Amino acid sequence: MIEILNETQLGYARTTGALVGDILRELRERSTVGVNLLDIDAWARELIVRAGATSCYVDYAPSFGDGPFGHYICTAVNDAVLHGMPHDYALRSGDLLTLDLAITKNGVAADAAISFTVGPSQPPRDAALIDATERALAAGIEAARPGNRIGDISSAIGAVLTGAGYAVNTEFGGHGIGSVMHGDPHVPNIGRPGRGYRLRPGLLLALEPWVMDDTDILVTDPDGWTLRSSTGCRTAHTEHTVAITDGAAEILTLPR
Repeated sequence: MIEILNETQLGYARTTGALVGDILRELRERSTVGVNLLDIDAWARELIVRAGATSCYVDYAPSFGDGPFGHYICTAVNDAVLHGMPHDYALRSGDLLTLDLAITKNGVAADAAISFTVGPSQPPRDAALIDATERALAAGIEAARPGNRIGDISSAIGAVLTGAGYAVNTEFGGHGIGSVMHGDPHVPNIGRPGRGYRLRPGLLLALEPWVMDDTDILVTDPDGWTLRSSTGCRTAHTEHTVAITDGAAEILTLPR
């Protein structure tokens, strides 16, 4: 079901989105060499609970996962790109880390993800991966205007990713969001302009370009959740929740 939020609900969405942005910023600052992924998960829980919000992940059990996720944040390292389950791993200098967070407050969800290299230096290939997803996200947001269609967003994202030399996986992409984390419509990271659902003010979308350095094929870890590149190559993932307005889309998950 596609949800169109009213003004009161959009106000709640702004509050939830800013909270997601704030938490991700704090967790990024804390994610230094030697920090354990389980510590990041514990910090996420603490920050979510303190804010009076609820994790979208703990009890999340979709058809593509293996039972409830059971954690408060997704932590994907190096060749992991989506649904990274926190586990006993201490970050090393040079690790490429993605943090993906979705929470609900006042009945409205927001979802965002950031990728960054841990430590003082960033390999050029990591920088290129992250830059491609950030530029693709910006292009998708620019296309997220009333009267345009989902295909216009997908086409804008895909043009940046393929233009940077990356293959695009279409199994997982962006999505509608509102009273639930994952709703309709699906927003592939590549597509044809002029196709799909016509955008209307009040629609919330979580747009999330992600790429793998030399493949578009995913494999699943034994934990039943963590998705990795099939070749072991590095990956990156960037995401914002946006609201369709009467003009340019409003980015809700920026930190305050």
